[in-house]
Amino acid sequence: MSKITTELLLERAVPRSTRLRKIETLNLSKLQLKTGDLDPRLFSRLRHLQKLDLSDNLLDKFPNSLTLPDLRVLNCNNNQLEDVTALKQFPLLEELTYENNVYLTLNDDYKVMFLLENLRLLNGKDITKLANHVRHVHSRKLTSKVTAHWEKFFRDQLPEKYTAEQVKSIRKKFLKSVQTNVVYGPSSLSEFTRWRVKMIAEEFLSYSLGLELNSDTESEEKADENEEESTESPREAAEDVAQVTVTPSKRKRNHSKSGAGNKRSKSQANTEEEAVVNPRKSSHVQDDPAPDKPRTSNQPAKETTPEQGAEGTQKNGEQFPKGQSNRRSSQMTGEQKSQEQDNGVVTLTPVKNSKRKEDVSAEPLHFLQCHSKGNSREDFKTQLWSCVFEPVLDSGARKDPIVSSSRTVATCGGESVCLIDCETGTVLKKYKVATEEFFSVAWTTLTMVISDSRKKAHNILAAAGRRGIVKLIHVAADFCYGEIKAHKKPIATVCFSPTQETHLFTASYDKRIALWDIGIPDCDYNFKASQLLVLEAASIPLRIALVPTCPEQYLLAGCESGCFAWNIKLDKGEKSRPFEAIFQFPDDESMTTSHRVDGLAFLNDDVVVSKSSKPGCIYLWSWSRSFDAKGKGCQRTVSAVILAELEWSTTDMSYLTLSTCPAKGYVFCGDEKGSVWMYNLSSYTTAWGSPKGKRSERRISPAQILQWPELRVNGEQPPEILVNNVVSDPAFTYLVVLTSVNITAIWKKS
Repeated sequence: MSKITTELLLERAVPRSTRLRKIETLNLSKLQLKTGDLDPRLFSRLRHLQKLDLSDNLLDKFPNSLTLPDLRVLNCNNNQLEDVTALKQFPLLEELTYENNVYLTLNDDYKVMFLLENLRLLNGKDITKLANHVRHVHSRKLTSKVTAHWEKFFRDQLPEKYTAEQVKSIRKKFLKSVQTNVVYGPSSLSEFTRWRVKMIAEEFLSYSLGLELNSDTESEEKADENEEESTESPREAAEDVAQVTVTPSKRKRNHSKSGAGNKRSKSQANTEEEAVVNPRKSSHVQDDPAPDKPRTSNQPAKETTPEQGAEGTQKNGEQFPKGQSNRRSSQMTGEQKSQEQDNGVVTLTPVKNSKRKEDVSAEPLHFLQCHSKGNSREDFKTQLWSCVFEPVLDSGARKDPIVSSSRTVATCGGESVCLIDCETGTVLKKYKVATEEFFSVAWTTLTMVISDSRKKAHNILAAAGRRGIVKLIHVAADFCYGEIKAHKKPIATVCFSPTQETHLFTASYDKRIALWDIGIPDCDYNFKASQLLVLEAASIPLRIALVPTCPEQYLLAGCESGCFAWNIKLDKGEKSRPFEAIFQFPDDESMTTSHRVDGLAFLNDDVVVSKSSKPGCIYLWSWSRSFDAKGKGCQRTVSAVILAELEWSTTDMSYLTLSTCPAKGYVFCGDEKGSVWMYNLSSYTTAWGSPKGKRSERRISPAQILQWPELRVNGEQPPEILVNNVVSDPAFTYLVVLTSVNITAIWKKS
């Protein structure tokens, strides 16, 4: 019978507790415990345990499934431990001691430094810099040596067409040879080096060459879910994507009227109190907040548990294995379609319709299901929230918006961030954090010092969400090099300053917008982030935009209770600032400030496009003429100078956000039926630019409405498809549509 019982755990808690789930500190030292005494079923109930003392026992190893998700401090002194690799199940571990375990060596120290990315103290010593070197520099060197060994001795041994037996034989020979011949570092670390070389070689064979014989995919998926963070190669990512077949067929006639939408119950915000609840059909637990409230409920939910201070930064690297994609084209023969459907392929029949004369022609190119939880093809519940096109690394071209973006787009939703080639539909990279739900992504370009002291521009991707943490990803290096613990509540949206490359704005459910300097990482990815400014909001900020003519002075935010503006100039003394202006908008016969603004973007230097929770309400208004009317003063209520109103769906559903393509004069907004409304406003902007430009009397109709293709999964239509976000590249070549059913649609202008 096990020595550990519920009563013992409650008694040894510090302080004593009445319930296992409330225990944060536990002392199990000097109990003569053996490995078999650590019952995973009992320990799994210690969900909030942060400190565990197992010193002075008889443990020779750790069970692989103790399930202590919040463990930060572990003391294993004076045991009989023989292996440390099982400690990787505690990804948040920051302090670890295992002195006087006679079978552990320096090699084990290096193993835990590699496995535990948050580890700061090992046996009482600060190992931050050494661990950073082990995880990054050491790994890069070994990866280079392993790759060179394959190229020199084994690449030519693999025929173009090979059998499973040939793969098995070459794999076995290569793993044996590479562990014997690849040498790096002092001889005292030879065991650690062989351990890492084997790991890197297996990843190389699996990810880069596809030479993997492990058929136990279920166990691999479970392993992926247990990792705090993981990354996938293009080959892996392509396999995770549900291949979608677009079948060229006759267009079906749309009998519904343009602009009509099924009415749903209103989700009205109470501006007097904060209501933080789940996004509609969210996949996470019910008491977790999300970036946007559901459209059918106004019930407040529980607050998230605060994690760490806002000033804290943490190293947290993870490499993306490299490889070539094997994704097939979406155009298939009948035989291929049949085979794909047998493998769970989603088949779409595109439907295209517009009530009005079309001046734009866009065709569906790809439909991808690449954000599935646990890589499940049955996941049609994960919400997709944000997408941004990657900027081109050409300083000369960056000034021209038409050529300032590539065809690569970053998308986020659920536990993952994906990089997708819009032309081919290839998922180039995939970054996952099993405990996160990503709500927003943003790009910046940093000039970094590389290893030989030369400077080079690199694109950095920031991703944030439910945990209030910003992940910083160096895309070219396939590497997440750090994180910023920005807020104690979820982050709804992020954006970088267009003029200050290291300045990042984060808008959170704590009713604050913070400005951060993320710093520039050195060649070892050491960096320092600092908080420069905090903007106090009257309610939850949902969308933020910097004023194009003065991005270092004014920020505009669409919030739960209205549209606000702040002075963000850093030469002012105060670090915490209230809003400077709140804007009024038409409401039936009067003007009001009290409305939810869930869509916000600039069409050009002056024209703002904003969407409110009022049914079918998208306004275009002048920033300069509205804000200049405020005059001098701190907080003033000003009326937005309305230039036009767009005809849109009559739905009262919130959080269907909009975007703009300034270079082409377009506005895009999805609706509750999966359609995308596109407005060509290029002929209006000149008149609006006049100081005396008058408001357009009639609502402006869309140039085209892209209808969502008919979708059938296993012969049945999926639940309603909501378009959460739709974004074009600056040249309006591609249109990326993010939905509520875990499908990313890519359209191409023809």
